[in-house]
Amino acid sequence: MVTAQRRTENSQRVPVAIQTVSGEAIENAGYTSITDLQYMAPGLQYDPTQGAAFQIRGVGTTSFDFSNAKSVNVVVDDVVMDAQRANGLIGLVDIARVEVLMGPQGTLFGKNSTSGVIAVSTNRPVLGEQSVRGSASYGEHNDRNLNGTVNMALGDDAALRFSLFDNAQDGFGKNVTLNKLVGSTHDYGGRVRLLVDPLESFSILLSADYGHHWDSSVRTPVSGQPAGVTALLNGLGVYPGPKNADTADSEYGQIETEEWGLSARMDAKLGTHSLTSITAYRQSGYNNWTPANLLPIDKFAYIPYNLGRLRTEKVSQEIHLASPSDQKLTYLVGLFYNRLEARQDQYQWATLGAPVYTNGVPTKVLYALSGAIGETGNTSRFHSVNESAAIFGQVQYNFTDSLRLAVGGRYTHDNNSQGLDYVYLDPEPIIGFTPVFVGTSAPPVYRFGRVKGNNVSIRVSPEYQIADNAMVYASFSTGYKPAGIAFVGNKYAPYEDETVKAWEVGLKSEWFGRRLRVNLDVFRSDFTDFQATILTRVPDGQGGYLLATAIGNAGGLRSQGVEATVTARPVSDLSFTLSGTYTDAKFTDYVYNATTDYTGTRLPNSPDWSATALVDYTPRLGDNMGLKLHADYAWRSKYWTVVGQPDYSLVPAYGLVNVRAGVLLLDDRLEVGAYARNLFDTYFSTGYQIYGALGLLHYTSPNARRTAGAFVNFRF
Repeated sequence: MVTAQRRTENSQRVPVAIQTVSGEAIENAGYTSITDLQYMAPGLQYDPTQGAAFQIRGVGTTSFDFSNAKSVNVVVDDVVMDAQRANGLIGLVDIARVEVLMGPQGTLFGKNSTSGVIAVSTNRPVLGEQSVRGSASYGEHNDRNLNGTVNMALGDDAALRFSLFDNAQDGFGKNVTLNKLVGSTHDYGGRVRLLVDPLESFSILLSADYGHHWDSSVRTPVSGQPAGVTALLNGLGVYPGPKNADTADSEYGQIETEEWGLSARMDAKLGTHSLTSITAYRQSGYNNWTPANLLPIDKFAYIPYNLGRLRTEKVSQEIHLASPSDQKLTYLVGLFYNRLEARQDQYQWATLGAPVYTNGVPTKVLYALSGAIGETGNTSRFHSVNESAAIFGQVQYNFTDSLRLAVGGRYTHDNNSQGLDYVYLDPEPIIGFTPVFVGTSAPPVYRFGRVKGNNVSIRVSPEYQIADNAMVYASFSTGYKPAGIAFVGNKYAPYEDETVKAWEVGLKSEWFGRRLRVNLDVFRSDFTDFQATILTRVPDGQGGYLLATAIGNAGGLRSQGVEATVTARPVSDLSFTLSGTYTDAKFTDYVYNATTDYTGTRLPNSPDWSATALVDYTPRLGDNMGLKLHADYAWRSKYWTVVGQPDYSLVPAYGLVNVRAGVLLLDDRLEVGAYARNLFDTYFSTGYQIYGALGLLHYTSPNARRTAGAFVNFRF
């Protein structure tokens, strides 16, 4: 059962391509982060570079611009998680299911999503139930995971459910100068939900959540460093290469994210109709300390001091009315409002190659990449407000028991603004001395911009039931992302809105008494003015150039391919699932400037092929004992991580195997066992970047190594 059309429906009767991942499947695979869903849903990819974001069917935008909307929205319990630099969910605990909706979702879901939606449903409180469940595991690399969930009945008409989690893992590499691990992670948080259901015609569900993430994942050297830098690295025991995860930077890089929010969902019956209101308030914080030197700063430095502090605040309100679902004509209409405000202070103080200290004496000059020529400020201050309001709806007419037609539409008004200012931060408490700051770029002619936009998105989807458990469907839909304002190298650079037209034809079927499920779809999406992000050159103030992330419009983009899922359950305790996606995602028109033409190149982080396979076997060994065996495999073909497919950004094809084996005891209330993630110790990189004079750098994921351990689960 899924809610892809904002109603609870059988997924096999929904004319949308959906990759559904159950909470049990997530638990069996041993994954704890929402970004790990990319290894469970073919066609879903996560890009950790340039702002970080999800991609579906090869399409997504990663951008540091605060006015840029996400191509793939994460929606948790019907609340859009659109804060910049935030993934919307920290810690995969007490999850009911995840629905990855493929393609534009511009009519029924909160904000327009031109590539797709990741809809996460957490478990609701259960009336009349007192239960406790928990899990603990420990493995290699100090991999430790704790979580617990309690459901409490509060009389006959109310229930409280709360979950807590704490997950951590030691890093992949080492900072040899500071004797600290690189790539360590630590997540903790919780969720509380209160359900009050006093009347048959009214209920209210209150939710609160908090999540905290910390990691020391930083870019490490691969190749192309100056000869002197390479020699110094080698002398300290760091050897750049495609599998290197070590660094010798004396400034420790780390990222800290904090998210929390409140929401209230009210459901009421108005005769035969259902009225739903969803109110949400959220805040997030993001501290990104990412120095870029590779070496102790008394030997060589590039950008020794680089910190961004981002704070966001949002409110949203949705209300929709749904007709009964058992009528010949059914409909759903609604209103939506969302306001997201972001503020960030960013300082980037650089030497651009000179050491910070010489014989213990600090440098007298630092280049303020976050300042501007002629300005007294050494720190950039951004302030953005993204506002969206919409009216949406869908009508479905059942011509016969077999033939149905759904038509949906959405009118959206967007009002986005962004400003850039400069402030002076006292460097003494931060770096221990007071240099002279030199700006590297002229200030923008305009320090504030505003763009407004209106759009009508539609969806038309006929479907035909060719047998009791088999349906064919087709759909045509459009989608839209609003325009935005960017400041690239302190240059005011607004960009246009993005639109998409998408076609899809599919089959959803079950056979042999529902022991075999076969779903198949063919899709194509044509984007106009796609909002693409690349690295571009900006002046460094010394007559040279720095590489900066720039967002702009590519004239055309096409994503097309085939998706298939086959699930078999030959006997009650054995099941197999095989899913695969072929995606051809290329720029059809992208001339960046007179000398740079990306037309015909693939989108970054978009493999041609991706596939997952899993098997679950749960035989009984007696009345009070059983086995629970699980294995899954995720594979993707080669892809590039930078626009234009430069050779240095190639990630070769790779596959990951996870296994889990447990023994069920005490009427299945206790499970003990062992697990192994990435069983065959397969290495892969998650992103490459050319970073000025530092050469080629990359990120390394903790998933790129084997982690084995033991676990215990219990429920009472």
